[in-house]
Amino acid sequence: MSDSKDSTDELAGSEQPFVQHLKELRDRLLYGIVGLAICMALLAFWPGPSGLIDLIAVPIRAHMPPDAKLIAVGVFSPFFVPIKVLAMAALLLSLPWWMYQVWAFVAPGLYSHEKRFAIPLIVLGSLLAYTGIAFVQFFVLDKMFGFIQKFTPASVAATPDIASYVEAILSLYLAFGLAFQVPIVVVLLVKMNMVTVQKLREFRGYFIVVAFVIAAVVTPPDVISQLALAVPMCLLYELGIWGAHWFIKSAAKPEEDAEKETTAS
Repeated sequence: MSDSKDSTDELAGSEQPFVQHLKELRDRLLYGIVGLAICMALLAFWPGPSGLIDLIAVPIRAHMPPDAKLIAVGVFSPFFVPIKVLAMAALLLSLPWWMYQVWAFVAPGLYSHEKRFAIPLIVLGSLLAYTGIAFVQFFVLDKMFGFIQKFTPASVAATPDIASYVEAILSLYLAFGLAFQVPIVVVLLVKMNMVTVQKLREFRGYFIVVAFVIAAVVTPPDVISQLALAVPMCLLYELGIWGAHWFIKSAAKPEEDAEKETTAS
């Protein structure tokens, strides 16, 4: 009984005025922007905007003639597109820093066991996002452009516009980066008692349908990219169920130990 009371009172007296919360939010946003600016400066130094463009263009150039290049149709595209790519790369590089700022903002309202749980989620969430983006860069784009090039007539020169190309792949980066967060979402739903592991298992068939619908909506209209998104989402859903089950067991063990100690005393 006393343990329950102590955990309930752990946050007693930690409430702050609304204005103080706004100031804290402002500070966290400023810290995040400073981190983003530092990452932009580092990436501008190396590999530079041109180097980043060359890197993300590797998948499509592998399926173009050796002397072919991407074109810039817009008047300002040669300037704005590299800056856009530089900003997005800096945002991805600073993602763990942004997630830490979010955690630091909500941390005062969390219990000790919740704080211990938050840091692994930040690390895992960042790793999953990077894994999703790497999966796009090194597998999905290559297979997708190879599939598309097979349907290009011999009389047509496939010279994509750099602005439309960057917009397309950035949307894929975002889609896969978010889709790879499925295990995090599943574990959080269980942790917040919004759903049980048994319900998640029963929902498995519906999730498969949802995953393929999402893949059909957010990816280009080719079967390669759609399967490349839907199948990992289904596998990650299973990983999330396993993680939620492990979390429940690990969270229940301290309570059982505490009950044994109370009974023994």
